[in-house]
Amino acid sequence: MKVLHVNAGLEAGGGLTHIVNLLKEAKKTGENFSLLCLAEGPVAQAARLAGLQVDVLGFNSRYDLGGLRQLASFINAGNYDIVHTHGARANLFVALVRHKFDAKWCVTVHSDPYLDFSGRGLSGKLFTNANLYAIRRADCVFAVTKTFADLLIKKARVNCNSVHVIYNGLSFHQDSQIPAKYQHPNFNIVNVARAEKVKGQKLLLQALKKLDNANVHLYLAGDGSQLAHLKELTQKLELGPQVTFQGFMTQKQLTNLYRRMDLAVLTSYSESFPLVLLEASDNLLPLMSTAVGDIKMMIPDQDSGFVAQVGDLDSITAVLRQAVAMPKSELCEMAIREKSYLSEHFSLKSQLETIIQEYQAIIKR
Repeated sequence: MKVLHVNAGLEAGGGLTHIVNLLKEAKKTGENFSLLCLAEGPVAQAARLAGLQVDVLGFNSRYDLGGLRQLASFINAGNYDIVHTHGARANLFVALVRHKFDAKWCVTVHSDPYLDFSGRGLSGKLFTNANLYAIRRADCVFAVTKTFADLLIKKARVNCNSVHVIYNGLSFHQDSQIPAKYQHPNFNIVNVARAEKVKGQKLLLQALKKLDNANVHLYLAGDGSQLAHLKELTQKLELGPQVTFQGFMTQKQLTNLYRRMDLAVLTSYSESFPLVLLEASDNLLPLMSTAVGDIKMMIPDQDSGFVAQVGDLDSITAVLRQAVAMPKSELCEMAIREKSYLSEHFSLKSQLETIIQEYQAIIKR
C-alpha cells in the first residue's frame, strides 16, 4: 500500500509533530509512506532531519493556486493508493483536484475547524467554509478526539460513516533514557503552545498574578501573533522576574528545558489530544490542563494530573495553587503513574496500526 501525506509545510506546532512522528513510525515498520509539502518550511525541514522522504512543490504563497495542476500530476505520477492531507490549505488544494486522481483521500482533523481562523473577520469565515467544504468531500476523516468527531458529524454535516476517532500517540521512552532532572529551588511551570488567543496564555499569566507566589516561575515556549501582547501583559502585571519567553524551541531544546520543570500546563480554550502533554509526560512531568477536547482520556482522574475549567480564571488559579502546594516527591509519583497509563493506552505504534486498518478498509470499499 502506497500512501502520500500532504501538508502545506508551514505548520510549526502539534500538526508538524504528528506528521513527522507518524511517518517515522511507518518507516520503522517498513510501510511505504512519503510526505509532500506544498511549500518549503518547518515541516519539510523537520522531516529531513528525521531521515524521511519528502518532496516540496514550491508554492509561492498561501494563496497560490497556480500549482494545482502540478499537485494533481505529482499524485498521479506516484500511483498512490491513499492521499492523506493534514491542515486546511492541504485539504482545500487536494479537494480542488480531487476529480483528477483515483487514489482514496483521507483527512486528519487536528483541531476545531470552527476556531482555526477565528478572529480573522471575513477572510476567516471564507477559510473556515473552504476547509469544511474540503473535509466533506474526503473519503475518510480521522478526528483526533471524539469531541471533534461529534462536531464534524452534528455541526459540519460530515457523513458519519466516514468519520473515525484515532487519538494521537507517542513513541514513549524508557525512564532510564530520560535525562536526569536539575535540582532547583523554584517551582517551574512550562507552557508549550503557539502564542494565539485559543491557547489561553493570557489566563495563565493572570492566574500567576493571582497566585501571588514569587517562587513560581513560568516558561512560555512558542511563537505566534499574540507574543508581543503577552509580553506587554507580563510587564503590566509586574510579572517580569517570574516569566521567561523562550520563543520557538526544537524538540532537543524542549527536552533540556523539561529537566528544570515541575509542571506542564495548557490553559487552552480548545485542544484536540495535545501531543505536547504526551511529550511532557514522556519526560516525567506532571500535567495540568483545562477540560478541553477529550482531556479526560489523557488525565483520567485526580491521581493522574490536574484539570481546570475552560476559560475560568478562578478555577485555573485554584488548580495551580493545588499543584504548587503538593510536595515534589508526590508530583514525581504522579508523573510516573501518568506516563505508565499513557504509554499503555496511547502509543504511536497503536495509532499507526489503527490508521493502516482504516486505509485497508477504505481501499476495499
